[in-house]
Amino acid sequence: MRKKILCLAIFSVLFCAFESSAQFRWGPMLGLDITNLKYKQDLISIDRSTGFSAGVVTELMFPGIGFGISSGLYYEQKGATLNLGEKVIWESQGYGKERSYLHYVTLPIHLRFKWTRMSGLEDYVAPFVYGGPTFGILVGHSHVRALRYAGGDVGLSVGGGFEVMRKWQISCSYTWGLTYAEKTRLLDDFSGKNRALSIQVSYLF
Repeated sequence: MRKKILCLAIFSVLFCAFESSAQFRWGPMLGLDITNLKYKQDLISIDRSTGFSAGVVTELMFPGIGFGISSGLYYEQKGATLNLGEKVIWESQGYGKERSYLHYVTLPIHLRFKWTRMSGLEDYVAPFVYGGPTFGILVGHSHVRALRYAGGDVGLSVGGGFEVMRKWQISCSYTWGLTYAEKTRLLDDFSGKNRALSIQVSYLF
């Protein structure tokens, strides 16, 4: 028992020392998204849409190794336009081009690598790449009665960008939805997953 307590104490001290050496920053973020919904079958045509995101992002970097964790909490609008009127099953009920808005509160948890050893150039511009899961909680939608909506969304994001003057960060990422975002009520297996290309600008304090 004493050995376990001692090991736990040593681990806690090392973790605190490691965490205290890390650099934590946060700041506001604005983004522009090109979003789509990928359905399991090509029964209808689907048009991409433009959305946006806004909120707070965070960055925890461990100096000397270039690795860190980026996260945040922000609002994000996704979705697409579904041409339901192309099929009689929906056209007969009065559906046509239906804009499916999906509003999420998003929490990304991404592993990040930033080039920080470039002979001083990193003080002006430093490239970085990141990737990892992105979790979304659905907080609103456009209430298309032909659809049923999932309560949340899990995606996989991959991206990269540049940090300018150690303050501004400009990044571009692509997110694949791993779980369905919505389903049609009449065809249970006809479900769609989110796809999003995002460009974000952040200012970190």
